Amino acid sequence: MVFRTVELDSVNRATTTIDGAGGKSVNVAKVLHALGEPVFALGFLGGARGAWLKSHLAQRGIDMGFVPVRAETRQCVTALDEGSGTATEMVEESSAVEAADYDRLMSLFLEHVGACRAAVMSGTLTPGGPADFYLHCIRAAREVGALAVVDAQGLPLVEAVKGNPDLVKPNRAELEKTMGREFPDETAITDAMRSLWEAGARQVVVTGGKDPTLAFDGKRFWRVLPPRITARNPIGSGDAVAAAIVWQLLRGADLGEACRWGCAAGSANALTLMAAEVTRPDVARLAREVRVEAM
Repeated sequence: MVFRTVELDSVNRATTTIDGAGGKSVNVAKVLHALGEPVFALGFLGGARGAWLKSHLAQRGIDMGFVPVRAETRQCVTALDEGSGTATEMVEESSAVEAADYDRLMSLFLEHVGACRAAVMSGTLTPGGPADFYLHCIRAAREVGALAVVDAQGLPLVEAVKGNPDLVKPNRAELEKTMGREFPDETAITDAMRSLWEAGARQVVVTGGKDPTLAFDGKRFWRVLPPRITARNPIGSGDAVAAAIVWQLLRGADLGEACRWGCAAGSANALTLMAAEVTRPDVARLAREVRVEAM
């Protein structure tokens, strides 16, 4: 919802309202699809909202295999204040699902991962969900030779690195939450990244919004500076980063070059009103404006 200005404790009338399908893994799938890659989206869907989301993705030609659950798929609202240039996200918390739902989701994952070149595990697990779910997904992906990528935080990320994922990609706030401490400077962030690598992650990328993205492949660190843009809505930019990095890694790029395209996709996403509505030409144009520095 777009507003000329947002005033607290007052009636605010939106100038523009757009409904769309979003959320971590859905955003990754949409961006990879926009970049020309075949994708298969997995997750939980429930109720009328879930049915709408499924129909929306089908209309875009995105293949999927969602597990139906009793809980209604959540709805989130992003309020864009044009006057202040801020984006306020009001998020409905996820509802718990049954243990059998996770069993069905894992069965679907095992059924399809063998045909995939990469598996991206993205987002927060539902309340009470098994903290090691991503760990089992990583192990299954690695068994069939698929690139295993995790974009998560907290205990699920701590558990996930035990499976030696090819890449983990938290943002700075998520990394602080996972490590249980704040990072006062870049050195503290790179030390935490090295800790994740020592714990099992093969490559680590930490996004920073307007600040540089940092990347580590076990041997080298890169600092990746995004292009200067006037953002409309940054929600979903981290998911776009993850999608484009995977896209480039599968094409043989090193991590620094992959992050160039990741930052370009994240910036392209921030130029749109709805999350994950990037275009490949915009990503290619912005990639020329990204600076990649060896640290």
